[in-house]
Amino acid sequence: MEINKVISEIEFLSKKLPFEVSLMEICGTHTMSIGKNAIRQILPEKVNLISGPGCPVCVTPINEIDQIIELSSLKDVIIFTFGDMLKVPGSKTTLFKKKASGSSIKMCYSPNESLKYAIENPDKKVVFLAIGFETTAPLTATVIQNALKNNVRNFYIYNLHKIVPPAIHFLLDKDKNLNLDAFLCPGHVCAVIGSKPFGFISENFMKPAVISGFAPLDILESILIILKQILAGKPETVIQYTTVVKENGNIFAKNLINDIFDIKPSYWRGIGFIENSGLFLKNKYCYFDAKKVFDIKSINSKEPKYCDCGKILLGEKKPFDCKLFASKCTPENPVGPCMVSSEGTCAAYYKYERFREK
Repeated sequence: MEINKVISEIEFLSKKLPFEVSLMEICGTHTMSIGKNAIRQILPEKVNLISGPGCPVCVTPINEIDQIIELSSLKDVIIFTFGDMLKVPGSKTTLFKKKASGSSIKMCYSPNESLKYAIENPDKKVVFLAIGFETTAPLTATVIQNALKNNVRNFYIYNLHKIVPPAIHFLLDKDKNLNLDAFLCPGHVCAVIGSKPFGFISENFMKPAVISGFAPLDILESILIILKQILAGKPETVIQYTTVVKENGNIFAKNLINDIFDIKPSYWRGIGFIENSGLFLKNKYCYFDAKKVFDIKSINSKEPKYCDCGKILLGEKKPFDCKLFASKCTPENPVGPCMVSSEGTCAAYYKYERFREK
């Protein structure tokens, strides 16, 4: 379907809506695409897009950031990390500043780079910061398997993996404040775990859910599907991103995750503990767990004053509602994690939307 036709249909259906509908995307890539392509501005006034906790860097607790920064100070420890983590502020400093002051911190694009370095440098202790949702967990699982296979004893992960469906369940449980009407579900996550884990949204909570692709047409088509479901009063969990996502997901990738990780409660920054939302190394792989292997000093972590990242992650506020946004908090000098990550809501608004609406 042509994009102009989809936009026209959305405008037509919006006139039939008896109330303003709020749709939440739980994916940083969706958030960036929505901002880059001015989708929020294209939509009728009755269709409100809200960004949820779809950025794994943003929901990583500040005490974990502080612990990682402390770990980087230990002798012979080399930290490998994806780029977004470098500038996330801890209570006092960042990994980027620690690197500038002499700590051994390397940016990588794959966990395999860290394992290769550990094999080539057996006198060093190599720690990979394993962060991400179900999308990146299979990569971490694979590198753990390879380390075990090659008997690499100087390689560890600092595990920060979380899973998405329980977070949506948490949001729906507290929906009295949020008034969410439907969800755009994350295409990348669903490529791994499939659409089934998101079925509870329509089955238990009677709200539409569409697993969407990331192109402007994908997102607009998904919104159109949601509006049709709302008007028909028939909520379903639907796959729009059919070229990539299947109902049962990627069986091989899911088996990798299940072999390496257990599911337990996990703390989400700005949100709190969410049941069954974290991936933790099974006991038989505990010697790869940096949190257990290294004696990391306990730190009294403090959230930055006046930062509204927690409420932004919950969808209770938008970046424009934060008094620090685009003034004290910018991508060059971020205060909160939502301004740091390439998938952060504040970063998306700063880059694409700050001059479009106030």
